[in-house]
Amino acid sequence: MPWDKLVLLLSEKYDFSKGSKGVNPRVIIGALIVKHKLTLTDDETIELISENPYIQFFLGFTQFKSEPIFSPSLFVDIRKRLGKEIFTKFNELLIKSTHPLADKSITHKGDLKIDATVADQEIRYPNDLSLLNEARLKTEKIIDQLFELARDEKSVKPKTYRRKANDIYLKEAKKKQKKDIRKALRFSLNCVKRNLGHINKMLDKYENKDFPLEYKYLRQLWIIQTLWDQQWEMFITHTNTCKHRIVSLSQPHVRPIVRGKQGKMVEFGSKLGLSLFEEYFTADTLSWDAYNEQSDLIIQAGNYKRLLGYYPELILADKIYWTNKNRKWCKENGIRLTATPKGRPVEKTAHQKRKEKKEFARRNHVEGKIGNAKQAYNLNQIKAKLKNTSESWIGATLFVMNIMNFANILNLTF
Repeated sequence: MPWDKLVLLLSEKYDFSKGSKGVNPRVIIGALIVKHKLTLTDDETIELISENPYIQFFLGFTQFKSEPIFSPSLFVDIRKRLGKEIFTKFNELLIKSTHPLADKSITHKGDLKIDATVADQEIRYPNDLSLLNEARLKTEKIIDQLFELARDEKSVKPKTYRRKANDIYLKEAKKKQKKDIRKALRFSLNCVKRNLGHINKMLDKYENKDFPLEYKYLRQLWIIQTLWDQQWEMFITHTNTCKHRIVSLSQPHVRPIVRGKQGKMVEFGSKLGLSLFEEYFTADTLSWDAYNEQSDLIIQAGNYKRLLGYYPELILADKIYWTNKNRKWCKENGIRLTATPKGRPVEKTAHQKRKEKKEFARRNHVEGKIGNAKQAYNLNQIKAKLKNTSESWIGATLFVMNIMNFANILNLTF
């Protein structure tokens, strides 16, 4: 492991020369590797490290320590600070360590396999009625807080009809009849709208005073107001889609991404444009909005050249990447794309057909790698709550997968 170079990259995010003595950066990197390799929680990771002398040796300790190396809550701060950029640099370091830049006379070499997937967030399945009920409960809590702050003998608490609203929600939540659910949706929309009106009137009293709400409650109000606007638009238009639809109040950056997979038509998380070459796995694109991955091909081929010094000889990609623009770009740059030629079909021999079929089947390798990332490394269960911490979680997962390949290349075993 190139520990010194990894620590140097990490030092760009942390200034270890100021403040009290911090945690050894090698320990931070090692703890992240242990966490994502063994798919542990933050608490389980710290507990395992404090019990296992072999893992402590991996982290650079010269003697056994039974006390925790740091508080599990520090993992949150680490994820906030690192982001996806630092893990991209980590991956590039591993790739360049085993594949130094080649002679400039080499212009094309190797295969590049590309595909797209969704890194699913660990959220409750979004149901319109449950989302509105959650919004109602949050607005009721804010009303209670504002009423207590301004309470006097003459004050009257606004009516929220929370008991009736709760009874209706519990009664209709498990029903599947559209007519009954639509009535419950209309009632919930009215409840949230009424509560937002009460909150705005209560906040008007603080126009020339210190604002009474903390930032987290103010942020909740913004999200709930946007949610109400979206749900009302879908209600009156009798549709199930809208632009930038919110599917989680706690993670409003998460969007529904229609993938059309069997048994899982819609996924909720970030969409990744992935590249696989020399057994290394990289995410060239990370987007929280749905997009057409056909635009990733040129970016991924460019990153391949930047890392290895030459373009791939062959790009193995699905049909969605076989656009005129991508075909033209590959032809101009001397890259072969596994795409069926346009125009009238040319009659081929049985040998040519078997060769093409075998070549295209090699693209399945990236599908298997994605399955491995989701099954063995929980790439389909991102449990971080914030946008940047989720991106850091994804980056750490791909980094650990590349470490295992780095170890195999060096004939090591972890």
